This record gives sequence, structure tokens and C-alpha cells, in this order.
Amino acid sequence: MFSGILRRAVVAAAALGFLIAFHGAAPAQTNVIDDWGKVTPPPAPALKPASLDAKTTALMVMDFVKLTCNEKSRPSCVASIPKVKAMIDAATAKGVTVIWMSNSGAKPEDYVADVAPRAGNPLIGSADKFIGTDLEKMLKDKGITTLVATGTSSYGAVLFTASGAVMRGFKVVVPVDGMSSSQPFGDQAAAWIIANLPGGADKVTLTRSDMISYQ
Repeated sequence: MFSGILRRAVVAAAALGFLIAFHGAAPAQTNVIDDWGKVTPPPAPALKPASLDAKTTALMVMDFVKLTCNEKSRPSCVASIPKVKAMIDAATAKGVTVIWMSNSGAKPEDYVADVAPRAGNPLIGSADKFIGTDLEKMLKDKGITTLVATGTSSYGAVLFTASGAVMRGFKVVVPVDGMSSSQPFGDQAAAWIIANLPGGADKVTLTRSDMISYQ
């Protein structure tokens, strides 16, 4: 029995040697983790101006709570607050619908003061703010066709809500200085994915807060 096993092993080894000799060495097995340091990042996506209809646009302000938006855990979020506040002010002045959303459990005192909800209670949602909420119906009832997505984190609420909006037929504008994460790569990855969203890149405008205007 042992000799039979040995004979089969020898035959298999010989066959493998023949294949390698005939086809060349077997290709090395690689994956994204093994090749991580070999990947060259693509060029940065281009930022484009966004001239929007105030009546059919909604500004989304997502997850700006003190627990995550602070100098220790997410300084880039703190840096984005003046930009987001300016966007809220500009949108409010033009009569644009502004919608605050957060994860469950957030209380009024938990929000960062400058960008806290100005009236009523914020909607509660997950990373994709459309899931488990009436957001889609609310927007369509108001005649909203375009969303401006701001929030933290960039690769959480902003990415998933923006992609969820596109899949539901909305156009999306994402100001890169109105989103943040715990690390720069998160922002870069989110920006690239949003700008190259499969089946929806033509519905997305990657921009900057001072490049947005309302008509």
C-alpha cells in the first residue's frame, strides 16, 4: 500500500515537473494585500463647479456629533466644520432644504454646535441614510432631484448615502471639504469611488464648498 502511495506521489511530482518545464514556472499567487505596496494611486479626481436649482436640491448634514468629530479622533472633521457651516448658511439663505441625519442614540447636546440641527429632530439612519428611513419618500415628495452630501465619515455615511442616492435616481454633489474620516486614505478612497461610481459617475459631481452656487 505504501509503495502504491509513493509511486503515485512520484508520478504526480514528475507530471508537475513536466508542466513547469513546458509552460514555465507556475505564476505566483497574489492578492490585494500582498501587492499593497506595489499599487500606484490613480490621479486625483477633478473637482467641478456645481450650479444647482435651490428648489430641487437638498443639503445633507450627516453625523456631526462630538463623539467622533473632535481633535483627538477626527481632526479633519473639526477642520471641515467652518466649511459645512458656510454651506448650511448659504443653503438656508437660498431656501434650500437642509436635512440633518445621525446614527441612533444622538441627543441634541451631542451635536457639534456650529452645524447642529437648527429646528426639529434629525432623522436617524445607518451608514446608508436611505435604509430604514423615509428619506427617499421625503425627498421625492418635496420634488428634490439633487443631494449635496456632507458628513463624517467620508467612507461611511457620505459614500454609502451618495451611492444609495444615485441608485435611487438622484443626482449627487459631494464637496470634498465637507467630508472627513479618521485618516486621509479614507477620504481619498471615498473621493475616488464616488467619482468613479459604477453606473453612476455621470450623476455625481465631486466639488468643493466654494464651487457650489444656487439659482
